[in-house]
Amino acid sequence: MSVTQVKIALSGGPAELAATERSVLASALDRTLKIRHGAGYEHFVHGGEFQAGDIAVFRWSHRTKIAE
Repeated sequence: MSVTQVKIALSGGPAELAATERSVLASALDRTLKIRHGAGYEHFVHGGEFQAGDIAVFRWSHRTKIAE
């Protein structure tokens, strides 16, 4: 089985999130994307926006803390 990878650009969230972490690959656009950052996760969602034709833009929605 082959899994298609989609290019994603992250928008919003903490300014400290490194530029290298803002361009990622994912296998689906219908799920919340969680990026580990510090002691928590930054959550990004896709609202249907694309840039440069084929890069899906995921916008920051909220942050959760890692359970201890």
